[in-house]
Amino acid sequence: MPEYPDVTIYIERLNAILQNQTMLNIRLTNPFILRTYEPSVSALAGKKIRKFTRLGKRIVFEFEDDLFLVLHLMIAGRLHWKKAGAKVQGKIGLAAFDFSGGTLMLTEAGTKKRASIHIVQSKDELNQFDKGGLEVFDASLKEFSLRLTASNHTLKRALTDPWLFSGIGNAYSDEILHRAKLSPIQLTQKMKTEQIKKLFQSTKTVLLEWTELLRQEAGEGFPEKVTAFREEMAVHGKYGKPCPVCASKVQRIRYANNETNYCPTCQTKGKLLADRALSRLLKSDWPKSLDELEERLGKNK
Repeated sequence: MPEYPDVTIYIERLNAILQNQTMLNIRLTNPFILRTYEPSVSALAGKKIRKFTRLGKRIVFEFEDDLFLVLHLMIAGRLHWKKAGAKVQGKIGLAAFDFSGGTLMLTEAGTKKRASIHIVQSKDELNQFDKGGLEVFDASLKEFSLRLTASNHTLKRALTDPWLFSGIGNAYSDEILHRAKLSPIQLTQKMKTEQIKKLFQSTKTVLLEWTELLRQEAGEGFPEKVTAFREEMAVHGKYGKPCPVCASKVQRIRYANNETNYCPTCQTKGKLLADRALSRLLKSDWPKSLDELEERLGKNK
């Protein structure tokens, strides 16, 4: 799912290309993408876009006459800048926003179409999409600490909860926790002051570094390689590969459709966190260290 760095670069490039441009038409090829019925799509045709902004992980198109289009890309939604009037791409194409200088295309890979568009009139209606997550770059250490410890959650859950923190998801939370050398299952209300400070600094540093990297990658063009799995990442999506800091094998915790990646040496003092699939395989033989895990897996092959 596009998170703070990805959405920020999308917005920067959209403002550079389309701010104050008039949208000629919207072509929806999947009726389920639109989750509101009033104002209608046609109400946006011929309207000038004032600017693009971010609301959590959502992209907001702000039009004249107090009209707003709220786009949530979800996991697999992506934006592409094409020549004017470009044909919508087969099964993955969901919508096309036509301008005189080109067409902004919305696609979503996979069979589960989760991306959504809402069209609302007035800022009051727009505010319903604001989950109230703290914007880390607007917060002080004290505000960050109060939000983090308001309830007792694991760090992974707290960082990815949009009601607690804005714009952070599965991928960058892994990178933040690795940078801070903190366990993803560390409970927020049991954290020491120094740990909270380190997490606050790591959160800002990781998000800034990745935003700048993606900004340089996009240059004056449009970001076409938005993905949650990147070679430059330290642990996210790197299960079984060496940690760039200590060379230990990156481990994972799998649950539902998500996966948490971490380095046991850097983050959990060498302790392995229980993974559902492996726990079922090894049962009572669940290892307590990386060496034990490799030994047990060798016996079960």
